[in-house]
Amino acid sequence: MPRTPAALLTLPPAAADGLRRLGENLAIARVRRKETQRVWAQRIGVSVPTLIRMEQGDPGVGAGIYATALWMMGRIQALPEVAAPEHDRGALEMDVREALQRRAVRSPASVEARLRGKKKEGQP
Repeated sequence: MPRTPAALLTLPPAAADGLRRLGENLAIARVRRKETQRVWAQRIGVSVPTLIRMEQGDPGVGAGIYATALWMMGRIQALPEVAAPEHDRGALEMDVREALQRRAVRSPASVEARLRGKKKEGQP
């Protein structure tokens, strides 16, 4: 019997719930299209048991299988948006903290001098 990777054993509950809901949504899409599990599995290129695991949100199912199912639904364009940099709140918070630290290092006179220099550049 294959060993379960540690990452799957420590999956955060929110991540498990997200995968479960994704699987449910993929199952609903298949049913609405009046496709059987056998036909849908063949179109994705997986076995019926793997399709069932995907529709249950099993984290052990490969990301490529989820991506193919999204492609079949016409929703593959949504996949890159999941990790789009502009939605990365953790990185944004780090950027703000770094900017505040840089600002704290500069003296008020230095900031004013830079602003005056920029105004002069913009004037004829």
